[in-house]
Amino acid sequence: MINAITGNAPQAQDNGEFSKNQRCVIIGGAEIRHYDKARARLRESDFFIFCDSGLRHASALGMTPDLIIGDFDSHENPGSAVETIVLPHEKDDTDSFYAAKEGLRRGFSEFLLLGCAGGRLDHTLGNLSILLMLDELGKHAMLLDDYSEMEIISHDPAFVVDSFPYFSLLNISGTAKGICVENAKFPLENAEINCNYAYGISNEVLPGMTACISVREGSLLLIRVFKE
Repeated sequence: MINAITGNAPQAQDNGEFSKNQRCVIIGGAEIRHYDKARARLRESDFFIFCDSGLRHASALGMTPDLIIGDFDSHENPGSAVETIVLPHEKDDTDSFYAAKEGLRRGFSEFLLLGCAGGRLDHTLGNLSILLMLDELGKHAMLLDDYSEMEIISHDPAFVVDSFPYFSLLNISGTAKGICVENAKFPLENAEINCNYAYGISNEVLPGMTACISVREGSLLLIRVFKE
């Protein structure tokens, strides 16, 4: 068991050979109603970090933690043989943000966040900032909840297939410029979206097509909405 101090994370070797073909899955304590959807996105090769009350999802997800991280203010420390990093109650990083930084230290370049949206809005917004942080470092990350999947678009284009009834583009950081949306009901060419006017909500992919979204400058949050 490792005890971490506020603002600093334990040093870990960058085991790139071990993790280059793996994905880091971070499980938080927000509600997960549709475990079947979540399980369908998991891989046997995933590295699972359970954060504090995220441990309540372990049985329903059918996954064993590879690492447990938390200050254990909302769930009892299981005291198991699984590697555990115990955080102080008073700290700068949330448990989930610390978990993302720990995943980076261990060499992961792909991340999936579960149980990290819904419930308390402050925690949800804080977890969206994890997507921004990972994108700025050139890592790919997705946040999955019961209604949608979310990722940041910046340097590389993103695509939405027509099996998603809706998709939305939101700016959560600065101003995005040179936005192009193709093969959608509401196309855009060289557009600009800032944080003050969210006009990119509830677009639709044209039937039988795949929408393509690109951003020349800045970044956007892409939300693909699942069918009910």
